Amino acid sequence: MTIASFAAERQGGQGTLNSPGKFRQRSLAFGLPFLFLACALIGKDPLPGRPAHHVEGGFRNPDPAFTRPVGLVRAKYVAARLWVNLVAPRNFYLPREANDGQELRENNHDATVTWVGHSTLLIQLDGVNLLTDPHWGSRAGPLSWLGARRLNAPGVRFEDLPPIHLVLISHDHYDHLDLDTVTRLAETHDPLFVVPLGLKAWFAENGMSRVQELDWWQAYEHRGLRLVCVPAQHFSGRNFSDTNRRLWASWVVVGRSKRLYAGGDSGYFNGFKQIGEALGPFDLAAVPIGAYKPTHLMKSVHTTPEEGVQAFMDLRGKTLLGIHWGTFELAEEPLDEPPWRMREEARRRKIDLENVWALKRGESRHW
Repeated sequence: MTIASFAAERQGGQGTLNSPGKFRQRSLAFGLPFLFLACALIGKDPLPGRPAHHVEGGFRNPDPAFTRPVGLVRAKYVAARLWVNLVAPRNFYLPREANDGQELRENNHDATVTWVGHSTLLIQLDGVNLLTDPHWGSRAGPLSWLGARRLNAPGVRFEDLPPIHLVLISHDHYDHLDLDTVTRLAETHDPLFVVPLGLKAWFAENGMSRVQELDWWQAYEHRGLRLVCVPAQHFSGRNFSDTNRRLWASWVVVGRSKRLYAGGDSGYFNGFKQIGEALGPFDLAAVPIGAYKPTHLMKSVHTTPEEGVQAFMDLRGKTLLGIHWGTFELAEEPLDEPPWRMREEARRRKIDLENVWALKRGESRHW
């Protein structure tokens, strides 16, 4: 379904998982040759008769002018971050609001949002419990000892979750797709996983078959909610050999009377405005505001807090929720900086700060 058709339709109507995990999908392809091979195998031009973001071997961003630093620069930065996380990680305490999950388990009708940490949200809407990019692991990386260390325990223990009916995955990066977490969810809750193109095969390889795969602007209805896969400006890959072979996305959730935008990772791009025009306004817009320094590496794929506010305005949101900060050490900005920069920009834009949320870990609010 196209943007135009969506617009027309709108007018018409505390514990972490510490086990080593499975090595199959957690192996890290060390070495620069894999990086250059991956770049060589992914095409740049749209495939005839296919959407513009489909290229030979994978996918590309909607803006044809999108660029990232060359592979060697990126590889050196990744190696440096892995080393820092191993030998000199920073410490940061993110305030927590006690949440034993009882009210969430008893709620069958109110619209609530709970920040577990990073991009993991527990959304309750129209009697449905859904998670976005669930991560209860102690690291965001390919091995139990390698990758970005979790700085704070999840705001809600896995054992205290209400029944989970749906899981939305934005892309395959380790801080958004944790193998141990999704495996445990499949075993204990049996939710439907809704994912961008290319990820269904990954889930199948890891023993999970209850998966619905969507392309940008495709929609799927489940348990009374309409789930729309929408564009983001980012990239994918779990090692140096599979870059951009799977699609990346954000999600729109349409209920009976409320609408949610759930961002995963994205640089600032015109797509926010297109999504707002086609599917907004949104009662709640969860927008990433962290991992933006160093600028020359992060600018194209992550929004700054100020860009997050602009994205919120483009989306025609009513309440802004800042996510993707304070949980994993992924970049170089001060770990407590994103939320106050977001609020200062909102103040400058004369947005009511009552509608600009930086939640505590485990905090639940009605929306």
